[in-house]
Amino acid sequence: MFSSLLVKNFAENPLWKRTFTISAAFNAFEAVSSAEPKLEVREITKDRTKPIPVETSIRYLKSAAYRQTYGDQPVWVLYRRNHKGSIPPRKTRKTCVRGGQISCGNPCPICRDEYLVLHENNVELLKQFVCQHTGSILSYSKTGLCQRKHQELLVAIRRAVDSGLITFDVPPRHYDYSEFYPELRQ
Repeated sequence: MFSSLLVKNFAENPLWKRTFTISAAFNAFEAVSSAEPKLEVREITKDRTKPIPVETSIRYLKSAAYRQTYGDQPVWVLYRRNHKGSIPPRKTRKTCVRGGQISCGNPCPICRDEYLVLHENNVELLKQFVCQHTGSILSYSKTGLCQRKHQELLVAIRRAVDSGLITFDVPPRHYDYSEFYPELRQ
C-alpha cells in the first residue's frame, strides 16, 4: 500500500521525474498499472540516436557556422574540462553519451557537437588531433575527449594513415655543426 502510494506520488510529482533514465521497476509498474504506453521525453539538442553522414560533417567543417563557432582553432582548444579541485583527474570520463542521449553537463568536444563525425574520410577533423611537430596523436588529457571518442579517434586516424589520406613528413632540422667540430669553421 505505502510503496504503491510512493510510486504514484513519484510519478505525479514533476520535481522527482527523471528525464534521462527510469528504473526497470518503475517501468514495470507503469506497464502493469496503465494500458497506454508513455513516451519518454528527450531534448532534441541532447539526442544522439540519429547518425550524421560523413559527407554532412565534411561540409560542416567548411561552413560559416563552423568558422563562427570555432574560428581557425582546433575544436578542442576552447573546451575546458569540469573537475573537482585544482588538479584534474588523470583520465577523462568513459563516455558522454549513454542510451543515445548526452548524460553529462559538460560533454567532450566531439560529443557536444553532433556534426563532428570521427571517420577516416573526415581528414580535416582528424588533423586537428595530430601534433604538427611530431605527427603523434594528441592525448585525451590535452584534448579533453572522453575515452570512447578517443578510441574512435585512434581507429579513424590509423585507418586514414593506412589508406594514405593522412601523411606526415617530419620537418628537417638544420644544425650548426661548427660548434661541435672546430675544423668546419671558416
